[in-house]
Amino acid sequence: MRNTLFFFIVLFSSTLLVSAKISKAEKKALLEFYESTNGAEWVRTWDLEAPVSKWYGVKVENNHVTEINLFRNNLNGVLPLSIGQLVHLKVLNLAFNGLTGELPESIAQLASLEVLKIEMNRFKGALPSSFGELSNLTELTAFNNFFSGSIPESMGQLTKLKTLNLSSNNLKGTIPVALGKLSELESLGLFENTLEGSIPQEFGKLVQLKELILANNQLGGEIPAEFSQLASLEILQIQNNKFNSLKNLETMNTRQFLVFDYDKGDLKLNFKELDFKKTRVAETIYDDDEQMPKKNNE
Repeated sequence: MRNTLFFFIVLFSSTLLVSAKISKAEKKALLEFYESTNGAEWVRTWDLEAPVSKWYGVKVENNHVTEINLFRNNLNGVLPLSIGQLVHLKVLNLAFNGLTGELPESIAQLASLEVLKIEMNRFKGALPSSFGELSNLTELTAFNNFFSGSIPESMGQLTKLKTLNLSSNNLKGTIPVALGKLSELESLGLFENTLEGSIPQEFGKLVQLKELILANNQLGGEIPAEFSQLASLEILQIQNNKFNSLKNLETMNTRQFLVFDYDKGDLKLNFKELDFKKTRVAETIYDDDEQMPKKNNE
């Protein structure tokens, strides 16, 4: 009798778990997100009468929203402050849409977030300094927006990051030394901003780095000698900057390079270990009349 009773208790509890709903706070946040981003005009919209777990791009686990993936779905408008109520989110992919406005500071409340993809939108304003609180992030891609101001020093706290891409924005100032703390980083893209100053020598600590794209900025000084420690690097693009010297590039282990783009200076670099048979090398030569780079592939 006891075993039968126990069986029915377990069965009843399991039924409750299956039919349980997300909290009112999370559903309210989703509805505000829907309204704020013109949900009625999405390519694939939500049936607000259906369970949240059936909504397009929404994943629910253990009665919590853990993923929103609305890639290329014609979202327009701004992110509401209430996005921060979705504290169990692990993935937020809003890439390739028409979102604008500034990122709300409340995004820092998404402490479980592992992937944040907001590239190819029209976001503007400064990158929140509170980004540093997203300590579980492994991927942050925000390229092709209109972000301005400097790169927050707090990003050096994102020690689990493997991918960071802030390319094609309006970012200025120097590259934070703190980025040298991102020991798990495999890909760093800062292409096409107006960053200035020297590349931090602390970048030599990024030994997992496979891709480093710093082209089309205002960076100067020398290439750090510590670049010789980047034994995993396969793609290096540093063209269209204002470096005083590229001499330290000669000390790098270039045998594993697949792409190497740099500015041709007065100094003829001697890459003894560069395999030209498998590596694309582009030297950027400036035309003073047109002020446009022309690339000669070797």
